[in-house]
Amino acid sequence: MAAPRTTQAHRSLMASLPAMNTLQLGGEAKAAQLPAQITVAAWNVERCLFPEETAAHLAPIAPDIVLLSEVDCGMARTAQRHTTEEVARALGMTYAFGVEFHELDLGGPTERAFCTDDFNTTGWHGNAVLSSVPFERTALIRLDDHGHWFTPESGAADPEQPRVGGRMAIAAVVPTERGPICVVSTHLESNSAAEHRQVQFELLLEEIDAFAPDMPVLIGGDLNTGNHLPPDFDWRRETLFVLAEDQGYSWAFTAEGDTTRPSLITPHPDRKMKLDWLAGRGFTPVDKGVLSSISANGTPLSDHDCVWTKADISARSDT
Repeated sequence: MAAPRTTQAHRSLMASLPAMNTLQLGGEAKAAQLPAQITVAAWNVERCLFPEETAAHLAPIAPDIVLLSEVDCGMARTAQRHTTEEVARALGMTYAFGVEFHELDLGGPTERAFCTDDFNTTGWHGNAVLSSVPFERTALIRLDDHGHWFTPESGAADPEQPRVGGRMAIAAVVPTERGPICVVSTHLESNSAAEHRQVQFELLLEEIDAFAPDMPVLIGGDLNTGNHLPPDFDWRRETLFVLAEDQGYSWAFTAEGDTTRPSLITPHPDRKMKLDWLAGRGFTPVDKGVLSSISANGTPLSDHDCVWTKADISARSDT
């Protein structure tokens, strides 16, 4: 793919690539509607090297909804597999997959060790929503298109990860016994400061309100809180928390504790961080936790642990 490394060229590429402007739906749901109390898990699975093990690891918490970040499709480092499809099949769920980045190479040095080929069949990398019930509606929400990882003027382009795309979210409306709800999987920018993530999250909340007005909403994902906030990388200095609270969201669905750890791809992180969150509006938190990403046989499945919540959908006055 030859193009000048400019914002204008990047926006033209984004508009011309069908995968950047649509969601792929697949899998099969096992129920018609969700109960009033649901379990939602959000997990950055770091490329998803082990789809079957990832699904098995989630099974004990029996999630009704799974919000995934960093899932590969057609990448040599994950054996050209559609990792979302494989996780959904193993869990008996339907899925919506969206492309965050079209990867132009094989990945970083530690990822190349896992490559089964010297090419990518599609080079897609993104987010997903998995559901045990059918989707009523879905939406792809782009959070930037200026080429943060593509244009040198952004100051963030990584020569070891040339890519077209940008951070995004997937919103889905699903049926429950108390009416439809909206669930959202998102991934905010890591290679930026709090101001950039604030803009992305503000756009996300606006798009959710337009897509699912007056519905209960649960948002989950890797918000990269604390990244590029020296000297202590403290998530508490992110401004997006107050932004969400001012619009009626609560962060009480997220358990205490850090959510990062060493992994096969990221073996030596230089700090422990709290990056992964669940926020809700129109729900009451019942339980919550952090599920370690270390598998039963001791393999780290990701450099992120999984955050999960059990939440009760607020009763509506019109039902």
